[in-house]
Amino acid sequence: MSFNIVLIEPEIPNNTGNIGRLTLASGSTLHLVKPYGFEITDARLKRAGLDYWQHIELIEYDSVAEFFAKHADKEFALFSSHGTKSIWDIPYSENMFLVFGKESVGLATEITDLFPDKLYKIPLFSDKIRSLNLGNAVGIAVYEGLRQLEGGDRG
Repeated sequence: MSFNIVLIEPEIPNNTGNIGRLTLASGSTLHLVKPYGFEITDARLKRAGLDYWQHIELIEYDSVAEFFAKHADKEFALFSSHGTKSIWDIPYSENMFLVFGKESVGLATEITDLFPDKLYKIPLFSDKIRSLNLGNAVGIAVYEGLRQLEGGDRG
């Protein structure tokens, strides 16, 4: 059981490294879409990914257009604070693509406009916060998906 975790133009190497560890832990594949806000060889990315980085199944794309052209026939769930549906409404499926935007601005309107029916948000229960850290958001989405697909707690 696995997912495809997609980071569109990630900006913070520590977040990407941490998400790489999560990808490996969940049996998923990490897809990174350029441009990045760092070099893929950045020591901070490797430090956050620890010695696991070498085991991560990583696929890189030169652009958003390349990514979506290659995976046009796949199932997507896109995450945005502007989503109108909750993460609890996602019809998770094996090998689904879970798509996240860059830390500073999220997903571009050009992307969200293409998939308005696949746009989800993680509920926030305070009006004092706009969004979650990208690593936290990915962790919530991935493990909620695993919980739903497995029908409960693995223990």
